[in-house]
Amino acid sequence: MTNLEDALLAVEAGADAVGFVFYEKSPRCVTVETVREIVARLPREIQKVGVFAGESIPNAVDTARYAGIEALQMYPLTYQKYVAGDLKAYASGIGGPKAYLAVPAALFLGEGSNNVSGFSQERPAGLFDTLFLDSGSSQQPGGTGRTFNWHEAAMAVKELSLRQKVVIAGGLTPQNVGEAIEILQPWGVDVVSGVEASPGKKDPEKVRAFVRAVREMDRKAS
Repeated sequence: MTNLEDALLAVEAGADAVGFVFYEKSPRCVTVETVREIVARLPREIQKVGVFAGESIPNAVDTARYAGIEALQMYPLTYQKYVAGDLKAYASGIGGPKAYLAVPAALFLGEGSNNVSGFSQERPAGLFDTLFLDSGSSQQPGGTGRTFNWHEAAMAVKELSLRQKVVIAGGLTPQNVGEAIEILQPWGVDVVSGVEASPGKKDPEKVRAFVRAVREMDRKAS
């Protein structure tokens, strides 16, 4: 979200959470002051998420606290950095918002399939209990507008879901989100470019259509 109008649109459409990008290279980047003003106008029950790329967890926590954000969606530009340093520091007492880890789905595909079994052991217990799988890379962590191979990823998502909640991102639209849910059975889905009129500005009809499609899959599963 980059403006109050779009955030309220998402709430009205039935979204469970709204996100704010603090990555300077993103066309959707917003200032902490703007986010603070928007968050103050949103219902308490809507989760407010700060999206960070290559940022240290302590700095992200400080930003989130000031802005009134209750969760961090962290895109590490160097994955091992989070395993070796920031994770241990966060777990040892920094505390604060919930922390979600966002990584390329490719990390667990092909030759990376071995990463699936070892992933939970690489993070402190209770930290990053929600994993976002995206189609990005270190050059463009998210917002690519591209999907990853859902069929190829299905087994990895199933195994990862045994240990943490899995959210699917990358190239989702009102037209394809139902298929993604059917194939991958994720805990949640995350959309950006697929419901935009232009980078940073939402298309009201696309937002409503996306939420309707997700809720329809919810009804089929219940």
